[in-house]
Amino acid sequence: MKTKFNINTLIRENIKKMKPYASARSEFSKVSKAMTFLDANENPFETGLNRYPDPQQRTLKGILAEQKGLQIENLLLGNGSDEVLDLIFRVFCEPNKDNVITLPPTFGIYDVLANTNAIENRKVVLNADFQPNIEAVLKVVDVNSKLLFICSPNNPTGNTIAAQKIETLLNSFNGLIVIDEAYIDFSLEKSWISRLEEFPNLIVTQTLSKAYGLAGIRLGICYASSQIIAVLNKIKLPYNINKLTQQRALQRIVKQQEVKEEISSILNEKEYLLKVLLEVKFIEKTYPSDANFILIKVDDANKRYQQLLKKDIVLRNRTTQVLLENCLRITVGTKAENEKLIKVLKEIDS
Repeated sequence: MKTKFNINTLIRENIKKMKPYASARSEFSKVSKAMTFLDANENPFETGLNRYPDPQQRTLKGILAEQKGLQIENLLLGNGSDEVLDLIFRVFCEPNKDNVITLPPTFGIYDVLANTNAIENRKVVLNADFQPNIEAVLKVVDVNSKLLFICSPNNPTGNTIAAQKIETLLNSFNGLIVIDEAYIDFSLEKSWISRLEEFPNLIVTQTLSKAYGLAGIRLGICYASSQIIAVLNKIKLPYNINKLTQQRALQRIVKQQEVKEEISSILNEKEYLLKVLLEVKFIEKTYPSDANFILIKVDDANKRYQQLLKKDIVLRNRTTQVLLENCLRITVGTKAENEKLIKVLKEIDS
């Protein structure tokens, strides 16, 4: 890793100068039942939710940190990964000046957030194997390139980005590299969390929406150096993770065996689908997947999407994305859902 990396050179000047808002509950790291809280203008009558939640989610972070072999200072929680990514934009990218780099076809929220924050998005299309062209990426980099987004396993292609390519970029890019690992629990590859100490310009995001089955509570996780987490906390809204979300997440993350069994079931169903999908004549190709979904190429994506919709099956039509003409994305469902899908695919196979 380059020895002269300094996170302070990337932070926006106004963020460096600002003082974070101190909420009533942020002043207490240890709370006892004996305390009488008359500080936050809360309703004093007990409803179970009349008190503000822990703004730093210490209990939840403590368990997650232990599971990942990190310190609490290496974690930030967001209202979904979307909030985490938005915070990263707002801390490090100066509107109408800086730029970020994305690698389409990939998760569309990066482009949305770039536009929302008035940041130029320099898109470098993946190669035919859905891997980054390192030379092309580095060619578009300039002094105002602050962030590089890598989704791995990638959405919507499903493949893992080669570790060697990511390592080369980490050693060559002077900005921050954000690796979006929303689907890492379905992959045999190791998380980049294990290499945070090696690369101070590395940020890893994960979520409880996929493998943990908690999309409805919107909880995203950011893993990075304590310096990066500290500056993100500086602008984070004080009570961004509500009490119910924290409670539900705590109940789920301790059930590791249950989660593993569900992941195993999804992966088994994925292998089943990969075998039988090619029996459908209009499916021309299935792409390798390290996620809980399969990308397929068909004869006419718009036609097949509408046919399935009429049969009450909703897939994701990706045909408008670069490199993905006539491609559909199929989320792996339950055994019954997958069998229904195959049945309908064979019915419309003409």
